[in-house]
Amino acid sequence: MTYVYILQSIDHSDQFYIGWTEELRGRVAAHNAGKSAHTSKFRPWKVVFYAAFNSKEKAIRFERYLKSGSGTVFRKRHLI
Repeated sequence: MTYVYILQSIDHSDQFYIGWTEELRGRVAAHNAGKSAHTSKFRPWKVVFYAAFNSKEKAIRFERYLKSGSGTVFRKRHLI
């Protein structure tokens, strides 16, 4: 399975991160351990949404959509 996930910073609740991975628990642990330059300054993180896909390609397309303008509107209206 490939997962698309949205993280929210616990200390800075206005900060979100969207990503994809094939190992969700390990990836979230890596974000919280500061191993990602994009998320290290807003640690700790919590998962506020995730979706599982059978296809890596579909997961990546969904992640890109969530980062787009219309995806941002969808995300704010329906997911977070």
